[in-house]
Amino acid sequence: MIKRDFYEILSVEKSADDKTLKVAYRKLAMQYHPDRNQEDKDAEGKFKEVNEAYNTLKDPQRRAAYDRFGHAAFENGGMGGRGGAQGFGPDFSSSMSDMFEDIFGDFMGAAGGAGASRGGRERPSSLRGSDLRYNLEISLEEAYLGRTVEIDVPSLVACETCDSSGAKPGTGMSSCSTCNGHGKVRSSQGFFTIERVCPNCNGRGQTMDQACTDCNGAGRKQQSRKLSVDVPKGIEDGTRIRLSGEGEAGTRGGPAGDLYIFITIIQDDLYQRDGADLYVRVPITMITAALGGEFEVPIVGGNKAKVKVNVGMQPGQRVRLKGKGMPVLRSSQFGDLYVQMDIETPQNLSKKQKELLKEFQDISNDKNNPTSSGFFAKIKKLFD
Repeated sequence: MIKRDFYEILSVEKSADDKTLKVAYRKLAMQYHPDRNQEDKDAEGKFKEVNEAYNTLKDPQRRAAYDRFGHAAFENGGMGGRGGAQGFGPDFSSSMSDMFEDIFGDFMGAAGGAGASRGGRERPSSLRGSDLRYNLEISLEEAYLGRTVEIDVPSLVACETCDSSGAKPGTGMSSCSTCNGHGKVRSSQGFFTIERVCPNCNGRGQTMDQACTDCNGAGRKQQSRKLSVDVPKGIEDGTRIRLSGEGEAGTRGGPAGDLYIFITIIQDDLYQRDGADLYVRVPITMITAALGGEFEVPIVGGNKAKVKVNVGMQPGQRVRLKGKGMPVLRSSQFGDLYVQMDIETPQNLSKKQKELLKEFQDISNDKNNPTSSGFFAKIKKLFD
């Protein structure tokens, strides 16, 4: 039987580089893998053919021999003694491992931590600590003035007794007997060779002779820390403050994570906030609304401001106090304060008060109540 050209089998040009070969091989190996094609009798033969071609061309010396002599280079005891060209020899396991790692390498690396790579040549030496979240509630006045808040944060901190190593001071570290110091172990599952982080040393490659008594070998321990947080003037609800390196300590001397402070501003009894502007509703008497006047409103932060009521002030009208709102974050500017007038109707009137109001009504005309007079005039026209 005439054997097909290896380059033709992999569907690549003769000038293809190593990366192109591997990509082509991975695609075809997955396509024809027997486990994926149990009902296709020809799949296993094609799978072996693809494997033979790749095992030959991935080796520079064997590829050079094949390019010069073709299949004859491996016949009659040529280079075929390496066994890879026969389909399921040792090189098959190696190439399948390469393919598996190309597909799942990122996932396995993430499980093993930073620095994980093929063959155990590198091991994760340290891992960054986790980020932490702290919810901080402040009042509107605290957001206006700004303040320094002291918080108590429970966290995993580096063990000072063992200097984060996890080993009892004065004792050493030994090579892991499970992975022989590689940090990874391999196991075969059918045609695949799977590499995973060593469960005994967690990818470190070493085990401690004696664990630190303070942290039980973890290199970290739970501890509360007091931190000062600077809350800037004008901070808004939902703002996040990041404290770099104040999260959980890393493992094996790795960098600490970050602490994120999430700000919640407690609802104020008097003011409503919209960005840097404030809104307040003030009830005034009917007499004040009619004759005009003035009153004082408190300003967030401790001051007061006078509000002038114009003659004939109508319900819902606003007075704008420029610059009396909240400070703008990281700016010298301030928002505005809007005072909305809510005109209160008199209640619990005495007989004399009712008589006076009735007398006032009798001498009133459309000019005194232009809005209501105009409205009812329109209604009248509709009925007419």
